[in-house]
Amino acid sequence: MNTLRNKVQLIGNLGADPDVKTFDSGKKKVNFSLATSENYKKANGEKVEQTTWHNLICWGKTADIAEKYLKKGSEIAIDGKIQYRSYEDKNGETRYITEIMINEMVMLGKK
Repeated sequence: MNTLRNKVQLIGNLGADPDVKTFDSGKKKVNFSLATSENYKKANGEKVEQTTWHNLICWGKTADIAEKYLKKGSEIAIDGKIQYRSYEDKNGETRYITEIMINEMVMLGKK
Protein backbone atom coordinates (compact mmCIF):
# COMPACT_ATOMS: atom_id res chain seq x y z
CA MET A 1 0.00 0.00 0.00
CA ASN A 2 2.96 2.38 0.39
CA THR A 3 3.07 2.94 -3.38
CA LEU A 4 -0.41 4.48 -3.22
CA ARG A 5 0.44 7.09 -0.57
CA ASN A 6 1.80 9.72 -2.98
CA LYS A 7 0.80 8.78 -6.51
CA VAL A 8 -0.25 10.98 -9.41
CA GLN A 9 -1.34 9.90 -12.88
CA LEU A 10 -2.00 12.50 -15.57
CA ILE A 11 -2.65 12.65 -19.30
CA GLY A 12 -2.17 15.99 -20.99
CA ASN A 13 -0.26 18.17 -23.41
CA LEU A 14 3.00 20.07 -22.99
CA GLY A 15 2.58 23.84 -22.78
CA ALA A 16 6.11 24.56 -24.01
CA ASP A 17 9.25 22.76 -25.12
CA PRO A 18 11.02 20.98 -22.24
CA ASP A 19 13.68 22.96 -20.36
CA VAL A 20 16.84 20.85 -20.09
CA LYS A 21 19.58 21.40 -17.51
CA THR A 22 22.75 19.30 -17.60
CA PHE A 23 24.89 19.30 -14.45
CA ASP A 24 28.69 19.02 -14.27
CA SER A 25 28.25 15.36 -13.30
CA GLY A 26 26.46 14.73 -16.62
CA LYS A 27 23.13 14.16 -14.89
CA LYS A 28 20.14 15.77 -16.64
CA LYS A 29 17.05 17.40 -15.22
CA VAL A 30 14.13 18.27 -17.50
CA ASN A 31 11.29 20.60 -16.47
CA PHE A 32 8.09 21.21 -18.41
CA SER A 33 4.48 22.18 -17.89
CA LEU A 34 1.57 19.88 -18.63
CA ALA A 35 -2.02 20.98 -19.25
CA THR A 36 -4.91 18.73 -18.29
CA SER A 37 -8.46 19.69 -19.24
CA GLU A 38 -11.89 18.60 -18.18
CA ASN A 39 -15.25 19.55 -19.62
CA TYR A 40 -18.52 19.94 -17.77
CA LYS A 41 -21.87 21.69 -18.05
CA LYS A 42 -23.13 24.33 -15.69
CA ALA A 43 -26.66 24.12 -14.29
CA ASN A 44 -27.84 26.44 -17.10
CA GLY A 45 -26.44 24.03 -19.74
CA GLU A 46 -23.42 26.16 -20.63
CA LYS A 47 -20.38 24.04 -21.56
CA VAL A 48 -17.17 24.84 -19.67
CA GLU A 49 -13.63 23.63 -20.28
CA GLN A 50 -11.35 23.90 -17.24
CA THR A 51 -7.59 23.61 -17.79
CA THR A 52 -5.12 22.94 -14.99
CA TRP A 53 -1.37 23.43 -15.41
CA HIS A 54 1.12 21.12 -13.68
CA ASN A 55 4.89 21.58 -13.24
CA LEU A 56 6.71 18.32 -14.04
CA ILE A 57 10.31 17.19 -13.50
CA CYS A 58 12.17 14.14 -14.76
CA TRP A 59 15.71 12.85 -14.34
CA GLY A 60 17.97 10.19 -15.87
CA LYS A 61 16.76 8.12 -18.81
CA THR A 62 13.30 9.67 -18.66
CA ALA A 63 14.95 13.10 -18.98
CA ASP A 64 16.94 11.88 -22.01
CA ILE A 65 13.72 10.70 -23.70
CA ALA A 66 11.89 13.94 -22.85
CA GLU A 67 14.74 16.03 -24.26
CA LYS A 68 14.91 14.02 -27.47
CA TYR A 69 11.24 13.45 -28.29
CA LEU A 70 8.96 15.91 -26.50
CA LYS A 71 7.99 19.35 -27.74
CA LYS A 72 5.24 21.87 -27.17
CA GLY A 73 1.85 20.21 -27.74
CA SER A 74 3.09 16.63 -27.25
CA GLU A 75 0.52 14.42 -25.54
CA ILE A 76 1.88 12.22 -22.74
CA ALA A 77 0.72 10.08 -19.85
CA ILE A 78 2.75 10.20 -16.66
CA ASP A 79 2.92 8.38 -13.35
CA GLY A 80 4.69 10.20 -10.54
CA LYS A 81 4.52 11.78 -7.12
CA ILE A 82 3.86 15.28 -5.78
CA GLN A 83 6.64 17.19 -4.12
CA TYR A 84 6.64 20.62 -2.51
CA ARG A 85 9.58 22.95 -2.14
CA SER A 86 10.25 26.56 -1.29
CA TYR A 87 12.93 29.11 -2.13
CA GLU A 88 13.72 32.72 -1.47
CA ASP A 89 13.32 35.08 -4.43
CA LYS A 90 15.59 38.05 -5.16
CA ASN A 91 13.43 40.25 -2.89
CA GLY A 92 13.89 37.89 0.05
CA GLU A 93 10.31 36.60 -0.11
CA THR A 94 9.63 32.89 0.33
CA ARG A 95 8.02 31.28 -2.72
CA TYR A 96 6.40 27.85 -2.77
CA ILE A 97 6.31 25.43 -5.68
CA THR A 98 4.30 22.26 -6.24
CA GLU A 99 5.89 19.86 -8.72
CA ILE A 100 5.28 16.35 -9.97
CA MET A 101 8.33 14.10 -10.10
CA ILE A 102 7.86 11.68 -13.00
CA ASN A 103 8.49 7.97 -12.37
CA GLU A 104 7.17 6.71 -15.71
CA MET A 105 6.13 8.41 -18.94
CA VAL A 106 4.35 7.20 -22.07
CA MET A 107 4.22 9.28 -25.23
CA LEU A 108 0.76 9.33 -26.81
CA GLY A 109 -0.58 10.72 -30.04
CA LYS A 110 1.03 10.76 -33.45
CA LYS A 111 4.73 10.16 -34.07
